[in-house]
Order: sequence, then structure tokens, then C-alpha cells
Amino acid sequence: MQMLLLDVKAVVERHRGATSQTKVLEELDDTITSYAILSHRWQKSQEVDYDEMMNLMKMETSKREEVKQRNGYEKILRGCEQAISDGFDWLWVDTCCINKHSSSELSEAINSMYRWYENSTKCYAYLYDIDGPTFPVEQDLERYSKHKGWPEWFSRGWTLQELIAPRDVQFFNKEWVSIGNKRELADILEKITRISRDILISGMNSGVCSVAQIMSWAADRETTRPEDRAYSLLGLFGVHMPMVYGEGKSAFQRLQLEIIRLSNDHSIFAWDPEGRIRLSPSTASHDMAPSHVILPRTP
Repeated sequence: MQMLLLDVKAVVERHRGATSQTKVLEELDDTITSYAILSHRWQKSQEVDYDEMMNLMKMETSKREEVKQRNGYEKILRGCEQAISDGFDWLWVDTCCINKHSSSELSEAINSMYRWYENSTKCYAYLYDIDGPTFPVEQDLERYSKHKGWPEWFSRGWTLQELIAPRDVQFFNKEWVSIGNKRELADILEKITRISRDILISGMNSGVCSVAQIMSWAADRETTRPEDRAYSLLGLFGVHMPMVYGEGKSAFQRLQLEIIRLSNDHSIFAWDPEGRIRLSPSTASHDMAPSHVILPRTP
């Protein structure tokens, strides 16, 4: 399937003042293209969207400089520089590689997103709230008081699949210094997320998971829009369904119905229509995870 990817060299050259109208986005086949992919926490009013990335050089100077001053632009630029350093020609960033003005493109992208992360060669997980040169190994309730003692990336709904799906996840601090990868940090990641080491390292096909287990990983995570509590889980369940922003908690009800249609796993009934567990997460992950329950996955 086709996906829009940033030409990393074109992005960097344009930033450095290349005068030619360089095309920075190309549509390529994710199954045969080697690319890096970015995972990050969106910051309000700081991200750069598809139109801004495409038309940067056509903007008035003041507007162009405003865009280039945003944290989101810096993320894209540093991500491209990292990709070049790692030998990649292409990088995918959700803020600017989806034309969100097209409902069909947005729906297709959200339904494809798990696969795009899964097919990536390397995922860059950018943790903007880590200043130091090492990954935190203990909870810091003072520094991360709003996020249960860990960097905010671990509290967001979308980053759950972005942690599990890619084979290789490399973590970076605020200054884009590498602070470890998923394999090296598997033990501490298991402690933070309650996801087993085997699944973290080898993905969803490495073991049998009940619906309740997967839901329990997402139970404490937050999304800006209520519908995204459901949409961010589609890939983990191998479910495809249309996006209907504005439907609110009905999105989670539709997700439940699709899971029921594909699976005989009744542990799903431990969850209310808003994606909140009716039992404690520990109960869901243990008592409601019988080994004989199999949730079918799509290829």
C-alpha cells in the first residue's frame, strides 16, 4: 500500500536554503521501501501539518519563519538528520505525512498505521521531557507528576502501538541524544507498560493475548479526542473500520462489536463503552487472560 514519506535529504537541503522547489513528500510502497518512522507526543500549536510542509517555500517570509520556529518543525528536521545519519532516504511523521483535510486519506492512514510502524526499519521515539543522557529506570513522581512518574510518551494512547509494532525502537531525549533501544530497555519498559518482554521484543505474534490483556495496556492511556481511544487500538486487534470523528464514545462501542465479530474472547465484556475497565487492570491482565483464548490477527 502507498504511503507519503518525507525525502529526508530534500527536507534538510530546503532548510539550509536550497533555492530550487524541491519536492519533500513522495508516495511510496511501504512493503518494499526502507524507511524510518517517528513516534512522539504532539504539542499544541507547535506541530507542522501537511499543507505547511508542502508549501513552506511559497509562504510569506514572516509565516515561513514562524513555522520554522515551532518545536514540531525542529522535530521533523532533527528526525530527518537522524535518518540520514542512519542511512535512510525516507522518514514518516504523522503530523505532516497525512493530508487530514481528506477524510478518506485520514481514515486510510489510521487503518494502516499499525502496519506502517510494523513495516518500518527503525522507529525514533522522541521523549521531549527527558533532559538527561539516560533513560529513567525509576518512577519520578515529582518530575512526571501528571503521568504516574514516567515520561508523557508512556501515557498516550497512540504510542502504545508505536511501541509494540516496530521491530526496532530507538529512544531519544529532548536534545536528540540516543538513550537506548527497545531490546536493551525491555525490562524497564515491561515495568512501565505491563507488556511482557516477549511481546515488546518480538511483537504481537510472539504470544497469545486476550482482549482484556490488550485493553489493560491501554486502560491508563489518554487521547486528546475521545474517538482515538478506539482508533488507536485498531491495529493491535487487527480490526479495520471507518473513522467518524464526532461520534464520541460510540467509536469504542463499534470497536467492541468488531472484536466480537472476529473473536470468541468474552473478556472484552470487562470494558465499558468508553474503554474503561470495570475491573482493576491487574485483574484483567491475570484473571481474565486464559491461555486458551486466541484473538485472531490479520496478516
